[in-house]
Amino acid sequence: MEPYLIGLLGMGVMFALIVLHVPIGVAMGIAGVATFGLIRGDIGPALTLFGTETVSKVSSAELAVIPLFLLMGSFATVGGLSADLYRIAYALIGHIRGGLAVATIGGCAGFGAICGSSVATATTMTRIALPEMMKRNYSERLATGSIAAGGTLGMLIPPSIILVLYGVLTEQFVKTLFVAALLPGLLAVALHIVTIMILVRLKPELASTGDKQPWIETLRALKDGWTAVLLMAAVSGGIYAGIFSVNESAAVGAFLAFLIALLRRRLTWPRFWSALQETAATTSMIYLMTIGASIFTYAVTISGLPRLIVAGIQDTGLPGIWVVMLLMVMYLILGSIFETISSMVITIPFVFPLIIGYGYDPIWWGVLTVMVIEIGMITPPIGMNVFVMKAMLPRTKLSTIFAGVAPFIAADILRLGILIAFPALSLFLVNLFNLPR
Repeated sequence: MEPYLIGLLGMGVMFALIVLHVPIGVAMGIAGVATFGLIRGDIGPALTLFGTETVSKVSSAELAVIPLFLLMGSFATVGGLSADLYRIAYALIGHIRGGLAVATIGGCAGFGAICGSSVATATTMTRIALPEMMKRNYSERLATGSIAAGGTLGMLIPPSIILVLYGVLTEQFVKTLFVAALLPGLLAVALHIVTIMILVRLKPELASTGDKQPWIETLRALKDGWTAVLLMAAVSGGIYAGIFSVNESAAVGAFLAFLIALLRRRLTWPRFWSALQETAATTSMIYLMTIGASIFTYAVTISGLPRLIVAGIQDTGLPGIWVVMLLMVMYLILGSIFETISSMVITIPFVFPLIIGYGYDPIWWGVLTVMVIEIGMITPPIGMNVFVMKAMLPRTKLSTIFAGVAPFIAADILRLGILIAFPALSLFLVNLFNLPR
């Protein structure tokens, strides 16, 4: 059998295992070993991939940043930093019409810069922001929509776990990816805020105006929340200013988040062990998926299937921009069905060579990939953030949340179009600081 046909068969085996609810990392590992064994005609060398790829990934300095960022997010949640960020935003702009929804977007962006997880951001802000908006007669549609959409910012605003994984799997510099994601992240925040302002202008009944906070309350919110601002500045500012490497920044952030939770007397022994267990479980899942993806990518590359796919698509004469648009549609669908990391690691062996073959920048594509998967998390029929919120709000109709996120999806599609049309927005800071590519 031709090697590329074996690669195609291996891909079919992988999807069959996933359909049978085999964990994605395990499915990719099994399919990769079987594919390589058939190509070599000997299962012995193929089985060694389990050992070599596991050692390679476990000893990877780039992947070591993931458990540290996850631990930082867990300690930050225990320390109540998300509530602090929300109170600061509320004190500054909560008095304007729609101000609480805008404060929610700001709180999501801030907490996303600390925890790096979309689902964790949406979950946390549902507990903090939703009761405040409901208390002030906000439309349930606007309230839930702003939280679900704001939660997706946790995936793009650096530090982002999925950007780290993209960098490791495609051999790109993680710091360069973080810098490239900064302007698109700020653009996302701006467009979400503009969306809220337009909605409350067209339909004032969606949100009420609040009382302007006395300056003493604003100062108190800033005083109480200075630790959250310090943590953000230490992690993100340290990376961008070149004071810390990404790994050092993650270590500093985890230690500071631990110290803050400890000094606030919120870090009890049960919470401490819970944070460690949560971090260990998520880290194990990510490492397993990364090892499986590495084995599968190696085997499929040996089969020549990605090269054949690239050549076949290029031979059709289809312009690169159309290929990009079709891939965006594919990722929107995958993002609404699969968990974010899953949809990326499954497709990288085929999509990344295609994009490079068309001459597109891998850093720009990384930001674009994360962004479109992030949009998929609030896209019907199975937006992950929407279903997480629904599980937390049993009395709220699923249709209400999807109706609430619809205007934000439109804003996100606009942002996607802007970044496809003007790649320089993603690469401006990278080129300005002459970062490695």
